[in-house]
Amino acid sequence: MGTGLVRKLRLGSGLVLFVFVSTHFINHALGNISLGAMEAGREVFVAIWRNWPATILLYGAMLVHVLTALWAIWQRRTLRMSRSEIVQVVLALCIPFLLPVHVLATRGLHEFFGVNDSYLYEILSIWIFEPLYGWLAALAVLLVWGHGCIGLHLWLRLKPWYGQARIWLFTLALLLPAFALSGFVGVGKQIALWSQDKDWMNAAIATFKFSVPVAELKAFAFGTGENFMIGAGVVLLLLLLGRWLRHLRAQQRKQITISYPDGHDVAVEPGLSVLDASRLLGIAHASICGGRGRCSTCRIRISEGADGQPGAGEDEVKVLSRVGAPENVRLACQLRPTADLSVVPLLPPAAGIQGGVPRPTYLQGSEREIAVLFADLRSFTQFSESKLPYDVVFALNQYFRGMGQAVEAAGGHLDKFIGDGVMALFGVDTDMETGCRQALAAAAGMARALQHLNHQLRHDLDEPLRMGIGIHAGPAIVGEMGYGAATTVTAIGDTVNTASRLEAMTKEFSVQAVISATVSERAGADLSALEVREVAVRGRAETMAVHLIPDARDLPQPDGGTSATHRRTGRVRVKAPV
Repeated sequence: MGTGLVRKLRLGSGLVLFVFVSTHFINHALGNISLGAMEAGREVFVAIWRNWPATILLYGAMLVHVLTALWAIWQRRTLRMSRSEIVQVVLALCIPFLLPVHVLATRGLHEFFGVNDSYLYEILSIWIFEPLYGWLAALAVLLVWGHGCIGLHLWLRLKPWYGQARIWLFTLALLLPAFALSGFVGVGKQIALWSQDKDWMNAAIATFKFSVPVAELKAFAFGTGENFMIGAGVVLLLLLLGRWLRHLRAQQRKQITISYPDGHDVAVEPGLSVLDASRLLGIAHASICGGRGRCSTCRIRISEGADGQPGAGEDEVKVLSRVGAPENVRLACQLRPTADLSVVPLLPPAAGIQGGVPRPTYLQGSEREIAVLFADLRSFTQFSESKLPYDVVFALNQYFRGMGQAVEAAGGHLDKFIGDGVMALFGVDTDMETGCRQALAAAAGMARALQHLNHQLRHDLDEPLRMGIGIHAGPAIVGEMGYGAATTVTAIGDTVNTASRLEAMTKEFSVQAVISATVSERAGADLSALEVREVAVRGRAETMAVHLIPDARDLPQPDGGTSATHRRTGRVRVKAPV
């Protein structure tokens, strides 16, 4: 049976059980109204769950969930796991030792002895006759609920909508059992008062329809329940014994060496996944889904030894395709190496859920043809020296907002702010032609934004702020680069360096923008009316043609027109200083 099918069966069976427990809690919560409301709700509950199709579904789901959980524990080569997984497993292991008596005393006695297991019967049994059993039953149901909630969280946290819905679901997960317990306790206290009347008690017991002595009913419920507990304990011990014997046998076989980029070379037993090896040896390794092959955050690049490894299964291929992983990338939780290999984890150990979200292929690192724009404020140092820090920060934030909005409006990617400068990328997820057109539109938008900022700050400025813009297009290496919170999508290469140096040339030529001829050609923009120069760029052997743009607002827009600033009817536009 494939691991993917086992996970789907465990998830599906778990959802059936969770729905059952939820409806059970809802029924209990009606006790906050009255015992009559609880009994009325029970009629609906029984109608839903006590027919043969629902019974087969419910107890079949229970059996499947137990078997697939045992299989998952057997498949694990190490029991090291996250804290949430540990709590979930511990809760699950407690359930077989607490829940059987509750099930046998209600549904079991009803099916085998015809007992009317009404709420009156159940509350009298655990509130008056067996109060200790009542506490154990409440604990068992809460453990089932906690186990299910953790399972749902581990499943849903990869869904895009879960981040916003999480607080509401968490609140519901707390309120539903709280209302259920309060309803049960409220009715229990009421029945405890009624039970002091012997006539009422005799009438109540008569409704239970006992066909055999109470002692025989108790012997069945508690005796059979103890047998279930013993059986569960034996199965668990056999499972642990089997794991230990398998470990001893694996140690006698040839060890496999896994090499990590930090110099760790570790020898592990065959059959261990790379993620298991990392956990077993205390090497921090990202894994949001806990090694279930769903989130892709544990993915690794195989730098050596890929040829001798087993191929990826269908489920692993789907996950890797979703994140656009190249051929030499595998999921550490799915790869069980059969020969020595060297691996490089691709995400930091503390990677968040976003690491498993489907993402463009270029984020992994690729060479692409893009347009790069650099912009820088002129003489801003003199401005900052004559102003209070608050004024400087305010002006810069206004400037950055205007530049960022212009880049985003044009369809570009705002790479970073460098001091009082801006770097932006265009065509990263489209093509070079589109990127060049977007870059020209962004430059015009940035010039207009600066004009607007100068108007806003006209009473605070001794002279208008000026800026220089440089744009070049060509091949560059694009990908996510950085460390921790400082990781961003950026680009490196000669194209980036050239764009930066063109921006610096705006000072030399006293213009607002210097744009390479490559950009205008690929954008299909007519800049023939503007001056063209052959310039030598530091770091390049050959000269290149560039356009000198006195005012970037004159640049053509993507629709082939010019900036809207030029088309204001009835007004003469006065150009701001460069």
